[in-house]
Amino acid sequence: MSDEEHGTVPDREEFAEDPIGHATVEAGMSVDELVGEYARAGFGAPAVSEAVDILTTMFARDDVTVFMGLAGAMVPGGMRRIVSDLIRDGYVDALVTTGANLTHDTIEAIGGHHHHGREGAPDRSLREHDEQLREEWVDRIYNVYLPQEHFTAFEHHLREEVFPAFNGPASIQAFVAALGDANTRVHAAGDVPGDPGIAAAAAEADVPIYCPAIQDSILGLQAWMYGQTNDFGLDALEDMSHLNDLAYDAEECGAFVVGGGVPKNFVLQSLLVTPTAYRYAVQLTMDPPQTGGLSGATLEEARSWGKIEPDGENASVYGDATITLPLVVAAARHRVEELATGP
Repeated sequence: MSDEEHGTVPDREEFAEDPIGHATVEAGMSVDELVGEYARAGFGAPAVSEAVDILTTMFARDDVTVFMGLAGAMVPGGMRRIVSDLIRDGYVDALVTTGANLTHDTIEAIGGHHHHGREGAPDRSLREHDEQLREEWVDRIYNVYLPQEHFTAFEHHLREEVFPAFNGPASIQAFVAALGDANTRVHAAGDVPGDPGIAAAAAEADVPIYCPAIQDSILGLQAWMYGQTNDFGLDALEDMSHLNDLAYDAEECGAFVVGGGVPKNFVLQSLLVTPTAYRYAVQLTMDPPQTGGLSGATLEEARSWGKIEPDGENASVYGDATITLPLVVAAARHRVEELATGP
């Protein structure tokens, strides 16, 4: 007879008693308390709690240099202020992002707005819906609308406030720093309400922004067009020295990656030419790993490349970053501020 039939439980090498807790949600609880309840649950919830634990360590320790990657349409999606506040408050030491995010960040800085829209319309096909938007000069980013005249204002801003600062080739990092300075000036001069944005916060805090695929954006397109008739160009490789020096000189490094694509890889590969790898890493993504693409690659896979230390701490949270980013940042910041002020 089997052990089960005898009622004898076999040795369980893989099992340790750790019962799932049933999350309790109450009125008035803090975001940090809610994340604590996530840790009690199963499936994807504990990863949220683990990510907050790691982010808290990254943000709280002065000897950890934090590299943040920001892909996707995070500015049109309403995540702009979260990122600029992280930079302004000293939680991010370097940012890698897309030209698209910098384009939309600048549009907001000089007075433009993204607007609530809709993915489609009940009385017409999705194609007819988007054809109507095109006739009305409105661009759609899922359920967000952006009037095209904002791109005209963006072009004037670049040509009047940013490009004239350069005579000859420049690094992308230096160009984006000048963009941040210009955004700050125009935002203040125009008495534009709200936050001057990500590039402005980085320029003010002397935090470098790298944009390795800048040509894949309206910002890059405008830079190319200006360079056709002026002594201007962008040197993509020059940023490598600046970024790698920052990584090489760091005592410990942490990666906070939102989305995938070029920003994710640029952040993770920055330590390949240094003696160490990332000690801490958190990624927020919607991409599955099964396709073999970089965007969905697990952080465990990054460890095989030597991008994360063998004993490094890492967590991946799967879900829409407009949902997960505010949650994990709010909880981590709450914990860091509690550590600073004491019980």
